[in-house]
Amino acid sequence: MTDLPPRSSDQISSAIPMIGAGIRRVESTPKVTGQARYAYELDASTLGAAANPLVGVMVLSTIARGRITATLTATARGMPGVHLVLTSDNAPPQAPWGPLRAKDRFARAQPVLRGPDVHYYGEPVALVVADTFEQARAAAMAVDVRYDSKPHAVVLDPSTATEPEFLNGFKPAHTDYGDFDAAFARSAVRVDTVYETPHQNHAQMEPHATTAMWHKDDLILHTSAQNLVSIQMGIAATLQISPHHVRVLSPYVGGGFGGKLPYFADAILAALAARMLGAPVKVGMTRTQMFSATTHRTATRQTVRIGADRTGRLCAICHDALSHCASFDNFVEDTTTITRGLYRADAIRTDAHLNHLDLPRSDSMRSPGDAVGMVGLECAMDELAHELGMDPLELRLLNDTPTDLTANRPFSSRHLRQCLKEGARRFKWAARNPRPGQVREGEWLMGMGMACAMRYNLLKPCQALAHIDAGANLTVQLAMTDPGTGTQTILTQIAAGTMGLPLTQVRVEMGDTTYPPAPGSGGSFGAESAGSAVLRACENLRTLLLEASIRDKHSPLYGQPMEAIQLDAGGRHESLSSFLERVFPHGMQAHGEITADPNSLKWSQASFGAHFSEVAVNAITGEVRVRRMLGVFACGRILNSRTARSQLLGGMIWGISNALHEENTPDPRTGQFTAHDLANYHIATHADMPDMEVVMIAEDEPVSNPLHIKGLGEVGICGAAAAIGNAVFNATGIRVRNFPITIDRLLPHLPEMPA
Repeated sequence: MTDLPPRSSDQISSAIPMIGAGIRRVESTPKVTGQARYAYELDASTLGAAANPLVGVMVLSTIARGRITATLTATARGMPGVHLVLTSDNAPPQAPWGPLRAKDRFARAQPVLRGPDVHYYGEPVALVVADTFEQARAAAMAVDVRYDSKPHAVVLDPSTATEPEFLNGFKPAHTDYGDFDAAFARSAVRVDTVYETPHQNHAQMEPHATTAMWHKDDLILHTSAQNLVSIQMGIAATLQISPHHVRVLSPYVGGGFGGKLPYFADAILAALAARMLGAPVKVGMTRTQMFSATTHRTATRQTVRIGADRTGRLCAICHDALSHCASFDNFVEDTTTITRGLYRADAIRTDAHLNHLDLPRSDSMRSPGDAVGMVGLECAMDELAHELGMDPLELRLLNDTPTDLTANRPFSSRHLRQCLKEGARRFKWAARNPRPGQVREGEWLMGMGMACAMRYNLLKPCQALAHIDAGANLTVQLAMTDPGTGTQTILTQIAAGTMGLPLTQVRVEMGDTTYPPAPGSGGSFGAESAGSAVLRACENLRTLLLEASIRDKHSPLYGQPMEAIQLDAGGRHESLSSFLERVFPHGMQAHGEITADPNSLKWSQASFGAHFSEVAVNAITGEVRVRRMLGVFACGRILNSRTARSQLLGGMIWGISNALHEENTPDPRTGQFTAHDLANYHIATHADMPDMEVVMIAEDEPVSNPLHIKGLGEVGICGAAAAIGNAVFNATGIRVRNFPITIDRLLPHLPEMPA
């Protein structure tokens, strides 16, 4: 038989190199050749339907709060190709919203066209279904919706803030370690400041889209989603049918970043219309519609207070963050989570406050909470270092901690110190001039900044099925998704490595709720959860094959002790395919499952890193250019160095975008966001990209999962924007506390150019 690695997870994980092979993505060919079909691209042939899907176009509200007094649809219904105009007047019954305390908020009922009340500007108020997109769009423009508008609130207001019951993921909204007030009072050096971050919008390459069809009482839903099982439950709850009658498919997702963890109106409206018309219906959002009809990252107002003694040892940290959720929701951005465990201090306090606003829902966006929370924390740490006259790198090294103080648990693995030191060496941090505004290149002011990165690690329950046929071809199935992160590739690597097969003999099938349940992609839990389930399934399959070979009198392994064999009997050899053809002509399969080990709760688990940046600020125009950027990360063992680098690099690039460009502001007069598309919502482009380097520290994670890996999809963005903000201060002496750092926030304060 072919050689296989040892059986046990511990032995297998020890055989995995610290930095895995950077193979190319297994799904790259179908994607670049156009063979990969996305949710909106399905036709009669791919659906197995009699005709191509009808096309639905949504009509969105034009007030932020109030009631619909009339929806005039006669003109639209009479236009060419129109089959249906769906409004709250004729929409089928749906379950009420929620519940708010649901264990899984993505599985909640989310009714659409649920009545005359309008909750935010851009809420879907009608759907027009026609033969073509052009016909549906023209008819949608002819739908006349009349409103009774009411006063709205769309701007964060600390005076009306409330204390939420819990944060995202049911984390506590308030934590206390030690006596903050006393520790802050005795601090020799103090920073007491406010940082603000803006609303930010998703703009995935693939817009939200759904194609729905019914087969008798069964709904088949092709949608662009990260989290299929939760969405299956949510769709069923909304439509008030059994989840067993809902099948959700999403084999290809053109980007998610947390914005496709929930499901949206496109899915519900497509399902309702398809049932009413007895034909497949697809509904896709335009880029403009995505800016209001989906979720976004909330703006935050963060009060950060840090105190230290004269040597730089932290005495007290307090982080209080205000954010918003929709008027009918209870999502709270967990902005303060990292503050609880990143540094040692005598006292650490975190608080969260909330505004319910007449805005679209806020929800997960890459590294929810941490991406913005680390702007406030890490910039305030830079302020403290400046007040102390201390190197900001040395301040962080001095206050590194092996223990998560607020949680009262040691970290299972924490190589932040190594990331900081290696980053400083590679970046030549020692050459930095600590006095702001002292380094010039012509009209450019030069500066360097750094920040730490941290993201808590999470494993979720997951299952997988592994089947090997008589030709030794392995198929693995699970309801996992791959929103472009390389998940399918690393699962293929895990399966192939466990079974000792070449990659060409392994196929991973994903994105279908008929497969074993998986938690989906998000929260940096995807690879370790799905990967561990695939490992277990392949281990179990391997064990079955070994046991059968020991019992088979014709096998060269017959009668040998289980612990002594690896399907290679010291020169006695039989190919795996020959064995399967003889003993299992119809193949063999095994199931695998992973859940968090209760013993793992004895430790805190997190990925760590360090960002270093160099910026140039034009002393005349205020333009900011990032010249170079380095990220050094410790994320457990790395399964695929190529896809891992891509994830970390993408996070760093997004950090540049957050620091310098991304911002959306609600217009208090109308309640709508001022940016509606990529024409006026600015993001970093290729021209903004500096010399960027990603370094991964060799690290073993002994607790989190049998693969000894940790999540890294989000740690790359954590702290990246803060490093740039700190570099801008070093270049100019200007401390910008209202992100992004745009020209208008620098120009009034720039130093005069010397003659």
